Amino acid sequence: MRLRLDYQGSCDWPAMLGFFAARAVVGMETVVDGVYSRSIGLNGVYGTVSVWPGEGDALEVELDFPDPSALPEIVARLRRLFDLDADLPTMQRHLAADPLLAPLMAARPGLRVPGAWDGLELAFRAVLGQQITVVGAIRLAGKLVAQYGEPLHSAVPGLTHVFPEAAVLARADLAALGMPKSRGRTLSGVVQALLEDPLLFSSGTARLLALHGIGDWTAQYIALRQLRDMDGFPTGDVGLLRALEVLEGERMTVRELSARAEAWRPFRGYAAQLLWTSLSRAD
Repeated sequence: MRLRLDYQGSCDWPAMLGFFAARAVVGMETVVDGVYSRSIGLNGVYGTVSVWPGEGDALEVELDFPDPSALPEIVARLRRLFDLDADLPTMQRHLAADPLLAPLMAARPGLRVPGAWDGLELAFRAVLGQQITVVGAIRLAGKLVAQYGEPLHSAVPGLTHVFPEAAVLARADLAALGMPKSRGRTLSGVVQALLEDPLLFSSGTARLLALHGIGDWTAQYIALRQLRDMDGFPTGDVGLLRALEVLEGERMTVRELSARAEAWRPFRGYAAQLLWTSLSRAD
């Protein structure tokens, strides 16, 4: 099935694609020739989706999924994944008052905030990435998908598995994948919490913060990318601190960053995306 996802304004597809390419999990995601492809699962049914820029203000989608009744949910998830309903003009007008952010927006007027296909998947990515590199976290995620994910027969090269179901992960020995036992305990706790409360990833950060091993950084990261809270802001993020140091020439403390970001409310998450993306340009 071919779909067209329209959006208003511009879309910085290279920045969006670069984000997903840097975090693509082997067996579950590919980025080839400007096309992002991934396996998807809904209610025990599995398939694939590929996305690329279309003519005009739209993304083109090729969907291979055996349950047509799931189409509205798939479209809604894709729109959240690529932030297609963002009100860019409002956010940009608000943040343009900051002389640091104004040129970043001018350089990338179509920048949007990459989202997530699924809350559990995002939570695992966030927890796996605690205190290790992005590359290390993606390697662990690939091991997880290969060992516990549902095998998939796909026409898209490289897509061989779907992210594991919560019920499967609840029985898994996650620490055996090669992570600290405390991190495995956190992941198991997230899975159990989701099984007990299917709305875990749609009801704010308070429930997440109550879980073992989920601190403010992880909760805010999930709020930004899954709940689509444009004020979600992982204050202690080393990338944000590094971006400000590169842009302004001096190191800033976590407390100073938190105070600086108050003026960015209620769009601190979009400000964060601007700062993170500026690092890739600096490199």
